[in-house]
Amino acid sequence: MGSIIRQETYESIWSEWESILPSCSTNTIFVTPWWQKVWWDNFGQGNELHISSVRDGDRLIGISPLMLSEGVLTFAGDRDLFDYFDFLVTEGDETAFYSALGDHLAELDFHTLDLTSLPQSSPTLRHLPEIMRQMGFSVSLDEKETTPVTYLPETWDEYLGGLRKKDRHELRRKIRRLEKADSPHQYSCQLAETGDGCMQDFFRLLRASSDEKDGFLTPEREKFFIDVARELTARDQFKLYFLEVEGERVAGCICFDYGQSYLLYNSGYNPEYSKLSVGLINKAFSIQAAIEEGRESFNFLKGNERYKYDLGAQDESLFDMMARR
Repeated sequence: MGSIIRQETYESIWSEWESILPSCSTNTIFVTPWWQKVWWDNFGQGNELHISSVRDGDRLIGISPLMLSEGVLTFAGDRDLFDYFDFLVTEGDETAFYSALGDHLAELDFHTLDLTSLPQSSPTLRHLPEIMRQMGFSVSLDEKETTPVTYLPETWDEYLGGLRKKDRHELRRKIRRLEKADSPHQYSCQLAETGDGCMQDFFRLLRASSDEKDGFLTPEREKFFIDVARELTARDQFKLYFLEVEGERVAGCICFDYGQSYLLYNSGYNPEYSKLSVGLINKAFSIQAAIEEGRESFNFLKGNERYKYDLGAQDESLFDMMARR
């Protein structure tokens, strides 16, 4: 018997979606139903949602979370707010899933399939291009961006020891210099107790840190950030770390605690304290927290900023796949 494809909504597939995540080839916060539903509620208007499930008999083997707009079929979401995209495919069922997905795509009316930010390990990169070519599409694959990742040892001292000599020396020197300031300390803001005040302080630091980030933080994205914070806080997956000096929050970063990894989603700092390297140290102490929590990696997500490599990260690639008729 062939695979069965069903049309779904977030509500109809939610519990099954959650249940298969741990066995999926790509399992990250950005492919969870809760992350995608928050995005859809904020930005989905004007797009046509196409969520499909693929089943082998009664067993769910994958989910296709796509949306259609003006003949272009993409993953539900946008690359400015998502660092990874992919189909949900249970490991070992890739051939059956992508074959069924090809049959499903053949029934849809679109001229371009635009799949962005696929992780280098994604089975989509291995299976889908040839299926699309057989359907008469021209296909291109491009390595577009990187997500630098630091793999974590069991202790902070081991982490420091694993840095390049120059980077280790510089980080220790900067931490010592900060420690001479007035009562510096880092802590996690508990949103359940303090409400949106923490988020407003974070937005202030984000805007102050660069003109680019100031322009990025539109009122719509601010609301999205707050909605994400509430949803993920309820799931104990949201970490907002502030570094405080002289009684003032001078740097902050949002990390997602998902699976065995911390993911650094965004950060900001007060430039008046840049001589104390507060932005870098805020992130370094967040790495220390991840180590203390027993996490296996610290993912800096998209971008090749120098500080990520100073903190021990190594590049992992992201690919874009484009298929046109």
